[in-house]
Amino acid sequence: MNDAEPIRLQKHLADSGVCSRRAAEALIAQGEVWVNSTRATLGQKITPGVDKVTVSGKSVRPAAQPRITLAMHKPRGLICSNDDPHHTETIFTVLPREFAKLRFFCAGRLDKDSEGLVILTTDGDLAHRLMHPSNVVVKRYYVELKQPFPFARVPLLLKGIVFDGERLKVEHAAVVNPGPTRASTQLDVHMHHGKKREIRQLFMALGYDVKRLRRYQIGAFPLRGIPLRAMKQLSTKEIELLFRVPRPQGKEASPPAFIDHDEN
Repeated sequence: MNDAEPIRLQKHLADSGVCSRRAAEALIAQGEVWVNSTRATLGQKITPGVDKVTVSGKSVRPAAQPRITLAMHKPRGLICSNDDPHHTETIFTVLPREFAKLRFFCAGRLDKDSEGLVILTTDGDLAHRLMHPSNVVVKRYYVELKQPFPFARVPLLLKGIVFDGERLKVEHAAVVNPGPTRASTQLDVHMHHGKKREIRQLFMALGYDVKRLRRYQIGAFPLRGIPLRAMKQLSTKEIELLFRVPRPQGKEASPPAFIDHDEN
């Protein structure tokens, strides 16, 4: 007798370590997921251990993983992907040996040229909460430009612009250590949505080249204290900090205390 309760298919795939819920929904929509030899549908429920689930022709077996969440200090040059034929080293290839056999989800990616705080977790539900737009998870970034950015243009970053048919904007922006003209090559930027390379594209569209981009905080959890390429396993209280809304700041700011311009 099986006492398992029916659950949504995308949750089952996430719990089994196949992929995140969002990726599972995409696979279902693409027709890559089958249940009992029938093509799966979005929103479908299955009973683990009873229904036969396959993804791209491969059977999915429930795999109970320990719930582990890591905060990583990602360096430039690594990509946030489980598998990429064009890059032999990813954030997952530098996992500590004791975690190498577990399936981690990257809850909020950084592009190859960016650095800073990345959250990796085996908990599909947590990854879903961190990435779902209905949850306001504030991410803070230190941005260094090649050209000074005027204080007077900060409101434009908040209002946003339309670029390639999409509106690009941030929720907060402040110039860091402005000079006599109130311009600076350094900015503190906060976002809680975030499209791929959105910050870089926003500044590029305004005529500014990003020299360096580092995510230094998620919610109220800071990168400070985690060495480059290192990882820290988070406690329950530290995970809760990821969802805490940080205090607002003014339009001029000091640089984050940990920023070292000689690093990397």
